[in-house]
Amino acid sequence: MNAIADRYRVRADAFERKIAAVEAGQWENKSPCEEWNARDVVEHIIDMHGAMLRPFGRALGPAPSLLDDPLGAFRAARADVEAILGDPVLAATEQETPSGKLTAEQHIDQVASADMIIHGWDLAKATGQDDTIDPEEVARMWPEAQAIPEQMRIPGAFGPGIVVFGPEVKVPEDAPLQDRLLGLMGRNPNA
Repeated sequence: MNAIADRYRVRADAFERKIAAVEAGQWENKSPCEEWNARDVVEHIIDMHGAMLRPFGRALGPAPSLLDDPLGAFRAARADVEAILGDPVLAATEQETPSGKLTAEQHIDQVASADMIIHGWDLAKATGQDDTIDPEEVARMWPEAQAIPEQMRIPGAFGPGIVVFGPEVKVPEDAPLQDRLLGLMGRNPNA
């Protein structure tokens, strides 16, 4: 495997552990993402996995119902994306994305894979789990987060109903780097 596939696997493993730790009565808990509950966070991650398949004329394969088995639904979506990452030809196929022309593996790395970090925090926060993000991931994401274009904060800029990043939440400059990252991503780390 290559670095992108390995990074995806580590992130998916961490997200999967968070899903597995959600108790039955917690799925309707409100998440830090306005208008979403814990189940909606997982649904978004699954939907983004499906978006990674569309340029190949593929869709998510058969999966358990998100209502009945969120963990199984995520595992099925994960397998579909890992099939792309595991195929050197598909992984290297270039495609047009909102960020320009990228290979499939680059697009997966920047979207579906990276989403699991921040939305993993959302899920943990909603369900009372440890919400610490791996410090290496925080440090890796920090420079990119500082360069988020304002267009990505405009609701609907990438299509109807799509909100990429919420408005920045101001946090103290001396706050921990994770808190500052979350603020740039539109989340209140202390909520």
